[in-house]
Amino acid sequence: MDTKELLKKVRKIEIKTRRLSNHVFGGEYHSTFKGRGMTFSEVRQYQFGDDVRAIDWNVTARYNEPFVKVFEEERELTMMLMVDVSGSEFFGTQGSFKKDIITEISATLAFSATQNNDKIGLLLFSDQIELYVPPKKGRSHVLRIIRELLEFKPKSTKTDVAAALKYVRNMMKKKAIIFILSDFLADDYDHTLKILANKHDITGIRVYDEREKEMPNLGMVQMQDAETGEFLLVNTGSSSVRKSYSTYYQERVDYFKTSFNHSGAGTLSTRVDEGYVKKLLGYFKRRG
Repeated sequence: MDTKELLKKVRKIEIKTRRLSNHVFGGEYHSTFKGRGMTFSEVRQYQFGDDVRAIDWNVTARYNEPFVKVFEEERELTMMLMVDVSGSEFFGTQGSFKKDIITEISATLAFSATQNNDKIGLLLFSDQIELYVPPKKGRSHVLRIIRELLEFKPKSTKTDVAAALKYVRNMMKKKAIIFILSDFLADDYDHTLKILANKHDITGIRVYDEREKEMPNLGMVQMQDAETGEFLLVNTGSSSVRKSYSTYYQERVDYFKTSFNHSGAGTLSTRVDEGYVKKLLGYFKRRG
C-alpha cells in the first residue's frame, strides 16, 4: 500500500469512526468507564449546605473562618487495545475481512477515549508480540494507531492469547481499560485472563464470520490452515468430518464466553456482516 492510498484509507476510517464516537459513544464511554476516583482541586469558603466533613481544619484555623476542600473526578484513564493480527483475521466471506471490522471498532473506541482526554495504547499480537505502541493522548496518536492497524505486516500467522495477556500484565502497572479484539479461535488463556482481570477492566470483542461455524459439503477439497500454512486434503463430504469441525468451532466459542465470564470480564460478539454500532452501544449502556 503506497503512502497516498494509506492516508486515504486512514482518512476514510477517521471520518466514519469519529462521527460514531462523537455522536454515539462519547457520553456512553464516559459514563461506563469512570475515572480513578476523586482528586483534591482547591479550598473555598464554607457555604450553607456544604458537607461539614469536607472542612479543611488547617486552613480554617489559619483564617479563623471555615473553608472546605473541593474535589473533582480524576477522569484521565488509559485504554489499551489488544488486537489479534494472526492469519485467521484475514478471513471474510461477506465483503469484509474480520481484520477490517476490528480496525473500525478499534478506531471508534480510540476516538471515544480521546474525547475524554484518555491515553490510548496498542498491542498487536499473533503467537508473539508483533508491535507495542505505548499509551499517549491526542488525534495524531490515534491516526498512528489506525495506520498500524491498516498497514502492519505480522511476522507470524499463529495465535497465542495467553502470551499477549502476560505481556500486558507486565507492562501495565496502573489500572487500565483493556479491549481484546480477536476471533478467539484459541484456548489455554483462562488462567492468565483471570489474573489480569483482577487489576484491569477487560472486555473481549469477538469478531467472526457466519461461514466459519460450519464446513460446507464440497467433496474432497485441498485446504490451507490460515495460521499454520499447512495444506490438507479434507473430505468435506463426510458428515463426521463436518461435525468434528463444528464441534471444534463451538468449543472455542464456549471457551471464550466461559473464560471471560468467570474472570469477571465483559464480552461482546459481532459478525462481520452485521452492524457493530448497536452492539457496542448496547454493551456500554448495560455497563454504565
